[in-house]
Amino acid sequence: MSDLLILSSAVSFEQQVILFLVLLASISIHEWAHAFSADKLGDPLPRAEGRVTLDPRAHIDPIGTILLPLIMIFASPGFGFIGWGKPVRISLPNPKTRKRDDLLITMAGPLSNLLIALGAALFFTGLGLLSPLSSGALQLYYTIVFVNCMLFVFNLIPIPPLDGSHVLKHAISMKEETYRNLAKYGFVILIVLINIPPFQNFMWTTIAFCCGLFGVHFK
Repeated sequence: MSDLLILSSAVSFEQQVILFLVLLASISIHEWAHAFSADKLGDPLPRAEGRVTLDPRAHIDPIGTILLPLIMIFASPGFGFIGWGKPVRISLPNPKTRKRDDLLITMAGPLSNLLIALGAALFFTGLGLLSPLSSGALQLYYTIVFVNCMLFVFNLIPIPPLDGSHVLKHAISMKEETYRNLAKYGFVILIVLINIPPFQNFMWTTIAFCCGLFGVHFK
């Protein structure tokens, strides 16, 4: 399982840096949620590989989490950047509950992003920071909600390696061999999709709806 996030352009370099840091933290929590849920369901592999931790270093993909986002910040700051985390490997050792466990582990990642957005809403509201006078806090709050709604929505796309593909696989009883063959072309399919205007409009509409649930609105 992995994360893929395409961030919209930010107005300033400082905002790009904030986006990157929020992205790093959000991806780490997302991947930890996969690992933690697998561990609780009796899968020994994530813990054996050191993934049941909130330490970002355990979840960083050198290219997708660090190198590519930073290069794009400096090379094309108006474009935004692309990033992903290191996939959490699972073994699903119990054949009787394999389908259920895979679905629970899969959905733990996206749901963690919704919980991050909800937690941010409760935290910033509770401290009275969501006012026009707290512009810095508002910007941070908007960024946290935006990034995590984007992670939530994007990861539900039913194309490997995104989480939604696991849901689709079980929903239509897809053979494992078919899934693996589809996964070979997953990244290419995603790149094509995100450049198709109707798909872009659908994504932004869904992300905007998610953000709106937390009081964040954008055009």
